[in-house]
Amino acid sequence: MNTTLIAVPSETPGGLESGLGAHFGHCDLYTLVSVQDGAIQDVAVIPNIPHQQGGCMAPVQYLAGKGVQQLIAGGMGLRPLMGFNQVGIQVLHGGEARTVGEAVQAAIDGKLVQFQQMHTCGGGGAH
Repeated sequence: MNTTLIAVPSETPGGLESGLGAHFGHCDLYTLVSVQDGAIQDVAVIPNIPHQQGGCMAPVQYLAGKGVQQLIAGGMGLRPLMGFNQVGIQVLHGGEARTVGEAVQAAIDGKLVQFQQMHTCGGGGAH
């Protein structure tokens, strides 16, 4: 059995029906989706942590500590992207998905691309 834990920056209240958080570091919370053999098994919601504690790298370490293997994001800066690469979390670009459920299904279907440097922004959440 192949299980993957996917984190998706989410708008309140979180869950599959919630909108995607536009920028991973400034989202309200993360929806954690456990996918096993191509099917969603479990959904949990965890709060984001304050940026001040370690800057952009704090959420990277936080999610790594939760066992996250993939992150789907619409926007992030280069530093956290490099951080996720260092801790072994694959980052996918959310593309056209508007809800957490759409984004996760697109990832399951192999329709999302690897998040690249060209997708990064200067930070600050202005997209």
